[in-house]
Amino acid sequence: MPKDQSEKRGRDARSGRPSREEAEDAVRVLIRWAGDDPEREGLKSTPGRVVRAYEEYFAGYATDPADVLGRTFKETNGYDEIVVLKDIRFESHCEHHIAPIIGKVHVAYLPDKRVIGISKLARLVEVFAKRLQIQEKMTAQIATALNEALKPKGVAVIVEAAHQCMTTRGVHKAGVAMVTSHMLGAFRDDPMTRRELLAIVGVPASTALTNV
Repeated sequence: MPKDQSEKRGRDARSGRPSREEAEDAVRVLIRWAGDDPEREGLKSTPGRVVRAYEEYFAGYATDPADVLGRTFKETNGYDEIVVLKDIRFESHCEHHIAPIIGKVHVAYLPDKRVIGISKLARLVEVFAKRLQIQEKMTAQIATALNEALKPKGVAVIVEAAHQCMTTRGVHKAGVAMVTSHMLGAFRDDPMTRRELLAIVGVPASTALTNV
């Protein structure tokens, strides 16, 4: 092995993260395990493409949610009604099969003196979606991070998603959506506030939400 490549592998090993070369080698192993030849023309560049795709799929590990939510605003002119950003599309990957999870998130909070830019809410979803996930955990993570940053009167996160590990393998049940929610403060304690939110986002109040 060339000295510079050996040193690169050693540095990455000391940091606890495999090198790019090791990641590409792992993809080649999987291709061979699947029954194909990673050296054939159509697959020769695939390991590099997969590693670059993984950098995009799992970019959330490189971002601290506290940094995303670091800047808030006090100038609300007394606004104290529900703030909702609905239908935030996301793509994630399940931690059990590394299969896609595709869906939408509704994020809401009831301000207590401070608000945050709406783009930050979408970025917060991305931070947690771009990781290996289960939907229940992601729902709770988004709500908890927002609650800790804003200290609002209430936070609610509702996630609706299709899991490709269920539609393309296993039971092969297409068209099935999983709905989870995590509600804190007023959204958990006040039925009227919760119903108002569900009406805004278009989720029937009778829907059996899994509050995680």
